[in-house]
Amino acid sequence: MEFDIKDINLAEKGQLRIEWAEQSMPVLRLIRERFAKEQPLKGLTLSACLHITTETANLLITLKAGGAYVVACASNPLSTQDDVAASLVKHEEIPVFAIKGEDNQTYYRHIHKVLDHKPHMTMDDGADLVSTIHSQRKDLISNIIGGTEETTTGVIRLTSMAREGVLAYPIIAVNDAQTKHLFDNRYGTGQSTMDGIIRATNILLAGKNVVVCGYGWCGRGVALRAHGLGAKVIVTEVDPIKALEAVMDGYQVMPIAEAAKVGDVFITLTGDVKVIRKEHFELMKNGAILCNSGHFNVELDIKGLEELSTGKRKIRDFVEEYKLRNGKKIFLLGEGRLINLAAAEGHPADVMDMSFANQALSAEYLVKNAGSLKRQVYKIPEDIDREIAQLKLNSMGVEIDRLTPEQEKYLSSWTEGT
Repeated sequence: MEFDIKDINLAEKGQLRIEWAEQSMPVLRLIRERFAKEQPLKGLTLSACLHITTETANLLITLKAGGAYVVACASNPLSTQDDVAASLVKHEEIPVFAIKGEDNQTYYRHIHKVLDHKPHMTMDDGADLVSTIHSQRKDLISNIIGGTEETTTGVIRLTSMAREGVLAYPIIAVNDAQTKHLFDNRYGTGQSTMDGIIRATNILLAGKNVVVCGYGWCGRGVALRAHGLGAKVIVTEVDPIKALEAVMDGYQVMPIAEAAKVGDVFITLTGDVKVIRKEHFELMKNGAILCNSGHFNVELDIKGLEELSTGKRKIRDFVEEYKLRNGKKIFLLGEGRLINLAAAEGHPADVMDMSFANQALSAEYLVKNAGSLKRQVYKIPEDIDREIAQLKLNSMGVEIDRLTPEQEKYLSSWTEGT
């Protein structure tokens, strides 16, 4: 079996960590048990480009239990947990091509390696796998029945492809499931981003001005957790509705050009490019800290920061100090990549349980509906979303009410008023 990982001798440690995460993923465990019996993915090759973490490992094991031949690579050069990659190779016999800190050339070589297995299905986190197929591996398209996408950034890219008529096979937007973005994006990103910043810097966030760029579900979660740690939260936005919501939630809202003057810590989560630029770096305080929790490192104008600098040095793991020509110092965390995965372990397993349950059930849905879906981006079927929510509640020991026949009739009728 061909693979490319850092060190196979890390496998025992990785296996223990995968087991630890599995304890907090009861919904995925139930799906795995059913998949093992029913084999809904039997005979399919599934190429996955995901963050290689303990939680992802449990998803890949579930897909394999369902009968799929699974092969995986990293969806970000800094997000791989090398011990997990080793365990997947040694204990699960899943080919993995991922090394934490791999350069850009290796990153894309690994993507091509998983595509060499000629997938029937793709599973993406950021759409690099899909975009590579469409730009460089079009010969594979006729073999593919569909794919899934995990992130906001990836859904944006794929929706654009569908709109332009170039998307060659159906994609299910796992990110758009309510049991994904309402929980993973908000609570997962909120906690893990703060975890990454603290691990990288060991700073006290209480009393700091924390600037959150973007008030989508990820931004909401980061603002909530930063506020909970005692930070004074400032939000920057381009959407008036989201900006108004941030104001109503109790945060200051201002343009980035104003926030740059007062911020101590800056966190981007917009999915767009050059959110913080050269003109903003020049306005920042001495010692300002920059990081990104959006999928790609393009949200910070790193090239512009380097052009303003007389030099840089690595001062801590995942912390680079840039000395500007004006004498100030700015600190960039995790090379501008996902700080929650670069410096920490990503989202807790409890919340990824639902996200990866969506991935697994979406893969099953694609098989059941192969040939009937159009070349577009689909939302998760509502019955799958609700099933996952109910399973999660059951695992937590939480019971809810059911509508009485009278209540159901009332809600479906237009004749009954006061």
